[in-house]
Amino acid sequence: MKNIVEFFRNIPRKKCSKCGNDIVEQADCYHNICDNCSHPAI
Repeated sequence: MKNIVEFFRNIPRKKCSKCGNDIVEQADCYHNICDNCSHPAI
């Protein structure tokens, strides 16, 4: 059985569904669009 820390380190990073960049996740991160793509001025 894997170490739990290794398990979480190996989870792939979440990607933005619009641009494909990595999303910087917070504690409760359920969105799938990065901050740059979800900015209201865009």
